[in-house]
Amino acid sequence: METIAGFLPQLLPFEWAAHHFMQNAFLAILLVTPLFGLMSTMVVASRMAFFSDSLGHGAFTGIAIGVLLGSVSPLLSLVLFSVAFAVFITYIKNKSTASTDTVIGVFSSTAIALGLMLMSYGGGFNKFSSYLIGDILSVTPEDLSALAVVFLLVFIAWGLLFNQLLVLSINASFARSRGIRGFWVESAFAALLAVVVSISIQWVGILIINALLVLPAAAARNVAQNVKQYHLFSVLTALFSGITGLLLAYYFNMAAGATIVVVSSAVFFATLLLGRRR
Repeated sequence: METIAGFLPQLLPFEWAAHHFMQNAFLAILLVTPLFGLMSTMVVASRMAFFSDSLGHGAFTGIAIGVLLGSVSPLLSLVLFSVAFAVFITYIKNKSTASTDTVIGVFSSTAIALGLMLMSYGGGFNKFSSYLIGDILSVTPEDLSALAVVFLLVFIAWGLLFNQLLVLSINASFARSRGIRGFWVESAFAALLAVVVSISIQWVGILIINALLVLPAAAARNVAQNVKQYHLFSVLTALFSGITGLLLAYYFNMAAGATIVVVSSAVFFATLLLGRRR
């Protein structure tokens, strides 16, 4: 990854590309935004926006547990807790008679409250504030290597799960009749989603990460005419928003994560108008 970053000033002869922190941030955008664009398609199709939002809230607790344990890496604790949290919600959702939004709401509110309680223990909440907003400019070469591994794993898992997830999103009863084990497929997707959220949350921010799991696919859905276009437009929207938001944040000295979300929102409203005219 360091070698690739070293070639960026030659490939992109712009002033911002000469800075190492911008080189790392740009490569991170190229790796993480396609994941958001891809995962976003199923989040929107399966009406999981509330669920993905709860993963961001649950991340509070994962971060706090990791810091309190001391010897455990906060990122490792965050990933493990987020995956367990996602799978447990999926289990309760499938077993409980309560509505899905009620189950998710209970878990989401409990997780964020528990996380805030643990983070404020000993008056040390300020050291966690960076997770709320995120900072893509803090990406290191080691982070890029981890992102590259996650990128490959997610795309492999997506290829294995996609057809089953698509059938489940259309009709769960039909999926069961075709021998698709809904709980296990949903759990695998939830775990995958949890990994993407947890690995990205330190750069994007807890407060806005859910927007990146909704807006790309929502924008693509306004103009796409088939499944292939839906996925392609979602990934392209995420990439465009990420690169444009990063550059705007650099030149105007703004929070990169928030700027990326604003660009994604602008794309959504533009495609909404375009879709209505068509």
